[in-house]
Amino acid sequence: MYAIVKTGGKQYRVEPGQRLLVERLAAKEGDVVSLQPLMYRSDDVVFGGGDLEKVTVSARVLSHERGEKLRVFKFKPKRGYRRRTGHRQDLTRIEVTEIALGGASAKAAGSKAAASKTAAARKPKAPAATESKPPAAESKPAAAESKPEATKQSKPAQESEPAAKTEKENGDGA
Repeated sequence: MYAIVKTGGKQYRVEPGQRLLVERLAAKEGDVVSLQPLMYRSDDVVFGGGDLEKVTVSARVLSHERGEKLRVFKFKPKRGYRRRTGHRQDLTRIEVTEIALGGASAKAAGSKAAASKTAAARKPKAPAATESKPPAAESKPAAAESKPEATKQSKPAQESEPAAKTEKENGDGA
């Protein structure tokens, strides 16, 4: 069984127990991170759509490291321009601990707790969505009221401009 995951703008083919270096992750050593799966392969192949949302790939952060130093040398001939700089990439060493399909994992108690948390998180979101619709309906009349004000403001501005022109014309003629 293996999965293709995406992290740090790169894609990796991972298997359970595999260790690899990825770009720096914002997690402490020993933390468990979830990686974004792009494909899952076992007895069946899963890629794309709602089936891929059921796949979970978790990894444990082993350490934070820095990559090998790269030398950058800039040179322009006949001008005496030479610049030497270096770069070291920040990396994270991870170990893939689990690849599971359909929420079934080796830690059954952990998945039940996660399922109850997601169910509890979904319930408050539904009333909040219905409450947000009436204020949106109220904002439409307010927007309609503001439109006539804008047209009223533009009309007096047009009336004042010809008056200013006549004053200039009178001043030039005198």
